[in-house]
Amino acid sequence: MARIPADDRAAKKSPRDTAAIKAGKVPKRAVKAASEDSTRAATAATAAPARRPGRPTGAARGTEQRSRLLDAALTLFARQGIVDTTLGEIAREAGFTPAMMHYYFKTREQLLDVLVEERFGPLRAELGMPFQENPDDPVAAITQLTQRLVLVASEHPWFPSLWVREVISDGGLLRQRIHERFGNAHQKASLAAIARWQKEGRLNAGLEPALVFVSLMGLTLLPLATLKLWRNDPLRRNIGGEEIARHAVALLLHGIGPRKAG
Repeated sequence: MARIPADDRAAKKSPRDTAAIKAGKVPKRAVKAASEDSTRAATAATAAPARRPGRPTGAARGTEQRSRLLDAALTLFARQGIVDTTLGEIAREAGFTPAMMHYYFKTREQLLDVLVEERFGPLRAELGMPFQENPDDPVAAITQLTQRLVLVASEHPWFPSLWVREVISDGGLLRQRIHERFGNAHQKASLAAIARWQKEGRLNAGLEPALVFVSLMGLTLLPLATLKLWRNDPLRRNIGGEEIARHAVALLLHGIGPRKAG
């Protein structure tokens, strides 16, 4: 008996399949194929829209990009001041487009609030630890605070210049924001500790408590902010953070007179 070619068999089945479709009896394989096509079509239709320019591509990467923008802002603010720095300049300093900057920070005011909360807040807490950890030892408290100021400056090169320019200078834009955010309870506690140490005979009674921190910052942050100016100065170019901290502690604790033995 002659064999029917495969193409002929498919052709013979075609009329029956057509009748089945007309009768509403669609073969299972056809239903499965149609279902798969529908699923692919639905997936394509519900796929995420194209990413807008400047928008981060992922959570982890977005966090990194945001941090880079904050670092760039602090660097520029320390270098040229807050008023003279635009959001576009910050984006370029970080290597991003203005659209990326705008995605995270719509205004400079919003950026400043974030910097106070996320960057200055932790530093402020860190600098307050020496007085909390040494409630009965003013020498240890002041020495450790001086050392931490220098350490913070070495870890965050923008800190000394920005603090001098925008916190302790007249018209500094960060001073009022920091005060509004954190208040002065921390400062009051430190001044109270200095006054108590004076009454207990642990600290020079002639010191003005309100000027102790001003003096300390003047002895540390100001020279740290001007270190770059000393690079070509043969008398000061070898001075670094360690020397500044040692000098500040010696001057605060012992004055300019010779240190007494014992």
